[in-house]
Amino acid sequence: MNNTTRPLIGVTLDTEQPGGYSKYDWYALRANYAGAVIAAGGLPVALPHDPVLAEAYLERIDGLVVTGGAFDVDPALYGDGAMHETVTLKESRTASELALTRGALARNMPVLGICGGQQLLAVALGGTLIQHIPDSIENALEHEQPNPRHQPGHEVTILPGTLLHRIVGAEQMQVNSAHHQAVRAPGPHARTNAVAPDGVVEGIEDMRYRFCLGLQWHPEFLIDPGDTRIFAAFITACAS
Repeated sequence: MNNTTRPLIGVTLDTEQPGGYSKYDWYALRANYAGAVIAAGGLPVALPHDPVLAEAYLERIDGLVVTGGAFDVDPALYGDGAMHETVTLKESRTASELALTRGALARNMPVLGICGGQQLLAVALGGTLIQHIPDSIENALEHEQPNPRHQPGHEVTILPGTLLHRIVGAEQMQVNSAHHQAVRAPGPHARTNAVAPDGVVEGIEDMRYRFCLGLQWHPEFLIDPGDTRIFAAFITACAS
């Protein structure tokens, strides 16, 4: 694929308060998100947080990657009760990502949700979340793995007959793990496509769309051969 035919891929940004990199509010994006998109044949562009501009961005991009981050979706958005004490919000980011995700789905634009992006995708699809895994899953794995994120944290089982299974061509994958929340229900028309050994949902998809995939792990680290295949399939969908 030459540079003039690369599909333009919108990649959502994280945001941080003053301190560290800058004494002013700043955006952040780990480099390997963009690197994985480029390696698969896409042209990544970062999307600032402004729900009003969501449609303008969607007019120009060919696909959407909703990234992860150290924050949570407001439980009020999926009809849950009191907010768990571990929940941290970034309301402007969530508002922007919901506008982008809902707009992309309305256009049948390919969407790839990663980690927190999967959780937001589930909410956009009418699903619900577990606010804190240790309080809801008995004998849960350590989903916030202590070892570095570029190493696997646990295995996941890929469910047969799913888009994810067709993409990766395997029944298991080795994945990293960096989350304290998870999808409880993926939405009325969506389905689970991968699970951890403790039953935690690790992937979702909605076959009403040409490419609508959520992953609880971070495939941009390219730990498992299936991760490369996921990005390749996503970019292929964006180019079609």
